Amino acid sequence: QVQLVESGGDLVQPGGSLRLSCTASGIIASAYAMGWYRQAPGKQREFVAVVTTNGNTNYADSVKGRFTISRDNAKNMQYLQMNSLKPEDTAAYYCYAKGVIFPVRDTNYWGQGTQVTVSS
Repeated sequence: QVQLVESGGDLVQPGGSLRLSCTASGIIASAYAMGWYRQAPGKQREFVAVVTTNGNTNYADSVKGRFTISRDNAKNMQYLQMNSLKPEDTAAYYCYAKGVIFPVRDTNYWGQGTQVTVSS
């Protein structure tokens, strides 16, 4: 059974930092692109960041320069380091894994989400 479990969400003041973690089980992480989406109340889920199987990264413009995504295939984990947090970063953050290598190509898995609240 495949599971993605996020951790690290918390209440933080504006300008603060958080590190989110996502642990994957039941998959071989090296066959998957891994990333994060977020969803604020009343808004659609939006892309945050992705790290490909060869380590390339891509970010939403709204987080570029503040967030850093990374992965550790040996541990089947990915991370999202979030710095200079703003109130508009408040959302539930979801990790995902998208298969890119046969036979798991286009297989998608999602975590249950972790809440990040940025407020003074």
